[in-house]
Amino acid sequence: DYLYRNMGKWEINDYIEAVKWLKTKSFIDSTKIGITGGSYGGYVTCMALTLGADYFTHGVAEYSVTDWALYDNVYTERYMDLPAENKEGYKYGSAMTHANKYKGLLRLTHGTLDDNCHMQNTLQLVDKFTSMDKHFELMLYPNERHGVGFPKWQHAQREYVQFWYKNFLGKDFAKK
Repeated sequence: DYLYRNMGKWEINDYIEAVKWLKTKSFIDSTKIGITGGSYGGYVTCMALTLGADYFTHGVAEYSVTDWALYDNVYTERYMDLPAENKEGYKYGSAMTHANKYKGLLRLTHGTLDDNCHMQNTLQLVDKFTSMDKHFELMLYPNERHGVGFPKWQHAQREYVQFWYKNFLGKDFAKK
């Protein structure tokens, strides 16, 4: 019931509460709070780095939804109703709406042939970030779909690990 007509609101609030709790622990470096995911997890990552930008510093969003108006209507309308009937819900649930809050480091990855979460999701967020002169990283995988297959998968995984090594440990991950 909480998510109905409000995708993006309650999930991020839950994650923010978890980060607040983590920050009370002495072993947590609050300058390095990361989140990652693909598909819906990528959506949560994009929302965490925009709407939750005061709590999350780094993220890797893979083949993400960034705006529910761009996703499969059979799935989306089950939770959000029609866009015309829930304009505020769709607006609030879009990472583009909160892009002005973005201040961390987000890496976006997407396959150019993704027919589930269309690449338009990533490209619209890229357009928003570039028009606001925001720093981010982008990795596109030509001819890949919803996820990256072999042999490009090896590259994608190495770059993923390198992102975390570089930004959280300050060193390079050994290649090959």
